[in-house]
Amino acid sequence: MSRSATSDPLVGRLLEGRYRVGERIARGGMATVYEGTDIRLDREVAIKVMPHALSEDEDFAQRFVREARASARLSHPNVVAVYDQGDDDATLFLVMEYVPGQTLRDLIRNEAPLAPERALRVMDDILLALTDAHDAHIVHRDIKPENVLISPEGRVKVADFGLARAISSTSTATATSGVLMGTVSYMAPELVTEGRSDARTDVYAAGVVLYELLTGTKPYEGEAPVQVAYKHVHQDMPVPSASVPGISPYLDALVARATARDPNTRPTDARVLLRMLRRVQHAIENGVVDDAELTEDLSVGAPPVAAQNVGDEQTMVVGLSDLPAAPTRQTPAAGPDFREHTPVAFAPASDPPAVARMRAREQRRGRRGLVALLVVLLLAAVAAVAGWYYGVGRYTDAPNVVGMSETAARAKVEDAGLSFRIASTAYSEDVADGAVISTDPGPGDRVLTDGTVRAVVSRGPERHSVPRVVGQRLAAAERAIDASHLNRGPVTSQWSDTVAKGVVISAHPGPSTSQKPGTPVTLVVSSGPEPITVQDFIGTNATDARSALREAGFVVRVRERHSETVRAGHVIRQLPDTGTAFKGDRVVLVVSLGPTLVKVPDVMHFGVEAAKNALAAAGFVPNVQKNNVDFGLGFVVGQNPGADTYAPKGSVVTIIIV
Repeated sequence: MSRSATSDPLVGRLLEGRYRVGERIARGGMATVYEGTDIRLDREVAIKVMPHALSEDEDFAQRFVREARASARLSHPNVVAVYDQGDDDATLFLVMEYVPGQTLRDLIRNEAPLAPERALRVMDDILLALTDAHDAHIVHRDIKPENVLISPEGRVKVADFGLARAISSTSTATATSGVLMGTVSYMAPELVTEGRSDARTDVYAAGVVLYELLTGTKPYEGEAPVQVAYKHVHQDMPVPSASVPGISPYLDALVARATARDPNTRPTDARVLLRMLRRVQHAIENGVVDDAELTEDLSVGAPPVAAQNVGDEQTMVVGLSDLPAAPTRQTPAAGPDFREHTPVAFAPASDPPAVARMRAREQRRGRRGLVALLVVLLLAAVAAVAGWYYGVGRYTDAPNVVGMSETAARAKVEDAGLSFRIASTAYSEDVADGAVISTDPGPGDRVLTDGTVRAVVSRGPERHSVPRVVGQRLAAAERAIDASHLNRGPVTSQWSDTVAKGVVISAHPGPSTSQKPGTPVTLVVSSGPEPITVQDFIGTNATDARSALREAGFVVRVRERHSETVRAGHVIRQLPDTGTAFKGDRVVLVVSLGPTLVKVPDVMHFGVEAAKNALAAAGFVPNVQKNNVDFGLGFVVGQNPGADTYAPKGSVVTIIIV
């Protein structure tokens, strides 16, 4: 167990009888995060525990529960899910999805500045999460790299929705009060000065995070938080290209727009900022170095038209007050009833020269005032028209052509006065071949009246042909499968008398069939001929032995030899006689012809000793018998077998003597 775990009393504790607290993951000023286990569902979770100082505050506890419930309504792939909240003996905690990996702060520390393409991809995921929250009327209020998690697979997830609101509600987050809750480097000016926050506050923080991804540094530094806050309030955000030359002007404009000090000038919420960001992504992906029109669209620009109109009205009032009033004279009321009389302009029959000159100057001044008024009105009208045109008038809504054929989509887009271009093609399981999968801008999004709608057209379901791999070696077959965007399936072995060892016998699915990408292709590979156990037939009948060996698949060769010990027709030797062999291999049988036959010598009329010696020399065993009439002469008068016949060597030859 780690040192932090052994010194932390919460480690090992079971909260509300369900959540086992594990090792501490992170610790901040407002909460401590632990690994945990939901023992009821047997799943890994993250447990965020509030400090006791906050947990003991009843108002905070109630706000915390409300915000946790609101955050739990969010269900988005880029939002860290909130599973549960609880209060275990004054330990206030939040149970969330456990996301292993690193924070965005780790990524910035190790790899920033990031390439614009990569930075925008990360921000795209963050804004998707914020869009889901803003649509649910939930404001994060503490967007910063520490609250963005990145899984080992690269999935970006935003954490701590609603927590910042619950915490910041315990004090006034203004610079004048001296209390700055949250991370001051990402706080919008209105949050610092007024403690006021809405979706545009999150937009500002997202812009600062984008700046940091592009440059590797925060836009403002200071020895104390209040110094950083002062810069956010009184200074415009520096553009990223000032730190990293080469960044496109329209990317500078996007950061400047998101971090405008006036919240009314920023995108109204994450969804609007996401649309702007994707326009920038599209420009970068298409190699556009500079686009004056895009830069102008994204720039903070002039104040809103309404503000200009107010100024014009003020100018009009001042202009009218400068006009001289014509001198008039009232006719006194006659009688006590004080009846009103219509004012009558007083004009003497003739004016003195000085008065005439004054009257002429007043008339000229009146004409100049009238001209000034007309000029102001004209400028106001031009400004209003220009504001309408650049803000709304030059845009139209992109038509919805998703799912339509390319021909029909082109006709509908061009009927709307726009250009149609195929940006790319892609496979789709749901959209028919030749139909539109998606467009940029999307259906209902704003597009210049003479702009272009870029479409991604379906190539239909992605299918790949199974290559012909039968007869190939296993390694070559697997390379062919990999090159066909299919997966290697299980490989099984099979004995084969016709296919060499290591060569593919069959494949499933069969060759030339169309399959989805990743479909496993199973292979049957030859293990060569099946080994056959050789049976020993020595001493057995040669005919039976030959039949048995042939039935087993062997080729039998027979050789014959005389044997003094093995009966004729039986096996003397067998090669091989043990171990294993393969079908078609040769087995040799040495079959006995019986003993060797030798010619019996003629020993008739031999003396008994001479006869015995002659038979022994020929290889026979002499057997002496006396005749029925024995004269004692010792001469051979008969023999069996007879002379000049053949008998097995070593056999007995009987001689009869008289």
